[in-house]
Amino acid sequence: MLGRSVFGGELGFPLMVVHRDALHHNIATMAAFARDHGMELAPHAKTHMSPEISARQLDAGAWGLTVATPAQARTVRGFGVSRIMVANQVVDPAGLRWAAAELDADPDFTLMSFVDSPAGADLLAAAAGSRPFQVLAELGHPGGRAGCRTLDDLLALAAHVQRTDGVELVGVAGYEGSLGTAQEVRKYLDLLQEAVEHLRIRTPILTVGGSQWFDVIGRHLVATHAKVILRSGAYVTHDDGYYRERTPYNRIDGELRPALEVWAHVLSTPEPGLAVVGMGKRDAPYDEGLPVPRRGGVTVVKMQDQHTIVRADGLKPGDLLAFGISHPCTAFDKWRELPLVDGDYRVAGTITTRFQEQP
Repeated sequence: MLGRSVFGGELGFPLMVVHRDALHHNIATMAAFARDHGMELAPHAKTHMSPEISARQLDAGAWGLTVATPAQARTVRGFGVSRIMVANQVVDPAGLRWAAAELDADPDFTLMSFVDSPAGADLLAAAAGSRPFQVLAELGHPGGRAGCRTLDDLLALAAHVQRTDGVELVGVAGYEGSLGTAQEVRKYLDLLQEAVEHLRIRTPILTVGGSQWFDVIGRHLVATHAKVILRSGAYVTHDDGYYRERTPYNRIDGELRPALEVWAHVLSTPEPGLAVVGMGKRDAPYDEGLPVPRRGGVTVVKMQDQHTIVRADGLKPGDLLAFGISHPCTAFDKWRELPLVDGDYRVAGTITTRFQEQP
């Protein structure tokens, strides 16, 4: 298929494609942003879980990869990744056994995870092998996700970790992506910096991550003595919806480009101005916005399992329509293989995903 058009009749539809030039641009853009702001980048691989994209991110200078679960850690470890951050508390016994064994087997392997309670730290400590689990004390915020809700609670947790065998405190973690304003983000970052300053660690890590506020992070954390690791993930393919509206590149110079696109046929035009497209919830994300038609005059009304209902004039069965997506983190998991295409929609490679692998 290399060099052949995706419209040549050899590939079935619906079909999600990855635009090579946009993908490469986004990877290079974020690598440069982190480098220029004195930060390390550990892209969140849960967005794509792709060995090919992971390799491109690491080749561009990524410190390592971030994942959400022990199963994802095991999968990306299979990609040959030597530094992995699990941006969650790990409690799964099978995952803990794997992690302890992997750390024991390879002294050069780095694995970090979050912890936000003494009970969570004790679970990790009890499962440790010959090497302690490296942990980051997580500071949350009211109404947010996990994480200690006060600085005092976090410092008490840090003290507990530092007197507990089997776990090693290496820094502080946070997630600012659910905050609504730059002012709220700056206030939260101040708390994270204050937490780091209390730790008795020579070179602490301060990790934050999202794809909405990294410009604020880059400006606000310039004076910290910690190693700042950014965990943004959705930037890698960007989108035409959720992140297009929220990207920091709406506020700073530069751009990210949408790299994912779904093509599907019109199946039926049962009423004037109404068409049924052969693309559904199994093919494209819908949790943070419906697909975005690339053809003018087309409006997506709703999505079903295998169909998308649109309003448009002049469509007929067999027409091919292109759609941008909203929210890449729930796009990749719907596909095992995606063609990587050049500007003329010729196949330039293949992007594979590894979401459902079992131990």
